[in-house]
Amino acid sequence: MGDALLVFIILAIMLLAQSVKSLCDGFRFLEYVRRRRSEPVGDYAPPATVIIPVTGASPALEANITAFLAQNYPLYDLVLVVEDQRDPAYEVLNVLVRKTSMQSTSSPRSVMIEIAGPARCTGQKVHNLLCGLDLVKADSEVLVFADADGRPGTEWLRALVAPLAKQGVTVSTGFRWYLPGESLVSQLRAAWDTSIATLMGEGESAFPWGGSMAIRAADFRHLKVREHYWASTVSDDYCLGRAVRENGGRIRFEPRCLLASHEDSSFVSFIRWTNRQIIITRVYAPHLWRLGLAAHLLYSLTFVCGLIAVFSPSTTSFEKLCIAGALAVVLGLGMAKGRIRTVVAREIFPEERESLEKLGNRYWQLAPLVPWVMLCNFVIAGFARTIEWGNVRYRLRSDCEVEILSRQPH
Repeated sequence: MGDALLVFIILAIMLLAQSVKSLCDGFRFLEYVRRRRSEPVGDYAPPATVIIPVTGASPALEANITAFLAQNYPLYDLVLVVEDQRDPAYEVLNVLVRKTSMQSTSSPRSVMIEIAGPARCTGQKVHNLLCGLDLVKADSEVLVFADADGRPGTEWLRALVAPLAKQGVTVSTGFRWYLPGESLVSQLRAAWDTSIATLMGEGESAFPWGGSMAIRAADFRHLKVREHYWASTVSDDYCLGRAVRENGGRIRFEPRCLLASHEDSSFVSFIRWTNRQIIITRVYAPHLWRLGLAAHLLYSLTFVCGLIAVFSPSTTSFEKLCIAGALAVVLGLGMAKGRIRTVVAREIFPEERESLEKLGNRYWQLAPLVPWVMLCNFVIAGFARTIEWGNVRYRLRSDCEVEILSRQPH
């Protein structure tokens, strides 16, 4: 037995165990999604304020904001925050607000557009959120933070707020769910991002996502999120999660609050976006970055060692067949978990049935490519500290220090 084959056997055993566990986690995620969706939402629906930072006018912006305006919720205010009037989103939002004001059946109690101005020592998104907090009315008991690139269903807000009825729950959160579009990049983005979404679950595995999270206003003040955790950061969600955990709170993932996202981009933009996600993780949750790097290094090294062993003259035909079989099993397990994501998407977004019937299989068909993209992201994040977000370029000096390097005009 050659050295390469021996190394491969050791790595393959570890990778197979990791892949089986990952698939089991996928089935647990599916079971949790189905169980939560079968339970009643609950009646807890106090006055709430939804704050949405907006940058740029994507093709989906109008439809997304319209969905936030149509929530089946008794009393809520909607605060839309842009950097300045030159942002193309500003005019789109103004048109929507004017339409809403002329409709007597409009859902929010009030819709406000705030101009935040440029950020100085935080990310622009966090700066927009902080400015939006200044417009929260005194009777608002729940603060909700959302992203403009998600499209909620009509019950999203009620489902997101309801878990806060339990005093043990500090933050309720959903997650984005990218739907595959016509382009290969859009499909790869969907496969990449939903692989992270399925890490969610019950208990300690839940983490807040800034595009769909809610917290009682009293808890937000008690945790001093504004004064301490959001004072100098680009990551609203990682820092809110840290505030909750450092103070013994609990985060609840609500599957009914998965937000469909329709976004397309160039391949370069896709790589920049994925790099940004992992660089932010490296800075604000280094333990997760280390775990992710180790997992994807194991994956890649197993395949590389397998190829070396296959082409080694000392490897017999039977051994080559066993190597190929082991790698095929690993690929199959990964694609099986991708298949679970296809099932979840079709169950949660029945309104996207036609699109998902056509493109939903991309979640599992592109699953073999995702670990290699992830590996590049995790390796780059080990060295890079510069990200581009919106029209701003940042250097993340630490988890509590942000430097704004440049700002492009809208």
